[in-house]
Amino acid sequence: MRAVRCVALCVSFSISAFCFGASKQPQNSMVTGYVFARNQPLQPGQIDAQRLQRINYAFANIEGGRMVLGAPVDAQNFATLGALRREHPSLTVLVSVGGWLWSTHFSDVSLTKESRRVFIESAMDFVKLYDLDGLDVDWEYPGLVGAGNPFRSEDKQNFTLLMKELRERFDQETEKTHRRLYLTIAAGAFDDFLAHTEMDKVQQYVDTVNLMTYDSYESGDTIAGNHSPLFEDPADPKKASADGAVRAFEKAGVPAEKILLGVPFYGRMWGEVAKQNHGLFQPGKPIPNAYSPFSLIEETMLGKGYTRYWDSASAGPYLYNEEKHIFVSYEDTESLAGKCRYVLSHKLGGVMFWEYFGDSSGKLLKTIDDSLHGTGVETKGK
Repeated sequence: MRAVRCVALCVSFSISAFCFGASKQPQNSMVTGYVFARNQPLQPGQIDAQRLQRINYAFANIEGGRMVLGAPVDAQNFATLGALRREHPSLTVLVSVGGWLWSTHFSDVSLTKESRRVFIESAMDFVKLYDLDGLDVDWEYPGLVGAGNPFRSEDKQNFTLLMKELRERFDQETEKTHRRLYLTIAAGAFDDFLAHTEMDKVQQYVDTVNLMTYDSYESGDTIAGNHSPLFEDPADPKKASADGAVRAFEKAGVPAEKILLGVPFYGRMWGEVAKQNHGLFQPGKPIPNAYSPFSLIEETMLGKGYTRYWDSASAGPYLYNEEKHIFVSYEDTESLAGKCRYVLSHKLGGVMFWEYFGDSSGKLLKTIDDSLHGTGVETKGK
């Protein structure tokens, strides 16, 4: 996920219909949360598993062409998550490999049949060793430099081959164990990602496409904009929107039911922003600690010199501090409820969020769960 860099329960269908190949999504909307432990041990009771169908634990790394632990504490955390899954049998636990900082070696491991085999076997060993339910591949990004990574034009086809061969290896394991292994990807919500991948082919091998519809504006940008807009604001120079990304991925061949709409549990900040339009789409400059978890925004900004505004065009909130000239783009309960209505009305697979510890209050996750799975939820879209 760029920030550090956002359930299928095997029921009694026949094995041939369900347990091999990429499955159809359940009718109930999935909620997938990325858990980024920051090299700290997870504590029992720290995660509200009743409101989650899937946890993607971030991140595993790649060294010497093989998948390895991202931190020594991860083995302990996988055991903690395994105990949590036993308490909540509908929960699945995947490991996410890569991310913004650790996508360095994806181009190399996907380059040849042999390099893919070595990586895939290491992934299989990893999943078995830590008793996980599958793998989330967060390659940022095929055919693109990302955080200064090696990349090749062949990444486009090799990404497809990597996912195809991962799926085949997982299915071979399922033939022996009769236990479904899930394969998902984190996908960049922009045109260049689609131009450098074959999503019509890739989608055949994955259970979900976790669409990272956030960071449309990042704190290094010289314009203070909505970083996770649901709809396009005509005044937005980038013309960014989650809706546009969803439509582009569907046009590229990804079924709606496989798309999880990504939402951020954090905000982005800019300084030296003029007060015109309360800072929205005005020039701004980077400031320290510009990545702000929702908990920090709620505790230190709302009602404390920062005024909340609503961009009706994009269906999202933002804050502006007129005295300090600071602009904050973020997600809150109102915007999340709107995105969940969008998910339901467009029959998407569900919601994915980065990341769990961005909201210690649990308000955002509760909003997602209530909106998707509660009673009387409106399903009208824009």
